[in-house]
Amino acid sequence: MSQTQLDCQGLPCPQPVLRCKSLLSESRPSQLQISLDNDAARQNVTRFLTSQGYRIITDEQHNGQFILKAEPDQAGEPAAADSEGAQAQSEAAACHLSPDGHDRQLVLVASDVIGHGDDELGTRLMQNFIATLPEMGQSLWRIIFINAGVRLTIQDSPVLEHLKRLEAAGVSILVCGTCLDHFQLLEDTRVGQTTNMLDVVTSLQLASKVIHI
Repeated sequence: MSQTQLDCQGLPCPQPVLRCKSLLSESRPSQLQISLDNDAARQNVTRFLTSQGYRIITDEQHNGQFILKAEPDQAGEPAAADSEGAQAQSEAAACHLSPDGHDRQLVLVASDVIGHGDDELGTRLMQNFIATLPEMGQSLWRIIFINAGVRLTIQDSPVLEHLKRLEAAGVSILVCGTCLDHFQLLEDTRVGQTTNMLDVVTSLQLASKVIHI
């Protein structure tokens, strides 16, 4: 079995995912090995390959280096449900609506406090803000946490239960992997999916409205 190798060590987010995306757009290798140097990239590449119809057969770590090996799952094509979802998303993007006809409102959270001047007050304001998000109803499509905002998704976060309820209700929650890695919080997240800048940019394109906190 021929094996295609990608060395993505030292590449900033979202380059590892983009390298994989470029490769798969040109060919569908029968086996793919990717070398990475951080866990955030490992999670993002794993999620991307899975969405493209590949399954991870090896996931190893040696001396700070992550080695992923993947091969096509059955026919090597994205699952039918994924293909249908991608098509629906593409059609909906043209009018900035979700597949069920609602606005795609995106909340971008870049801090764990709101405002400047008093962090204790800013923390209370953020808690109130997150707790009030359900009032947006079905228009609330996605919440993305970047920079210090990722602290709101970890264990012991004062808004963790609110976020879990939002996710259970169907709100997509994405958490910046590079930011988690920077703050050494990758192992502490308790809600949402680890994401990369490609997902962030794509989400901003698809959203009908962006609220930046």
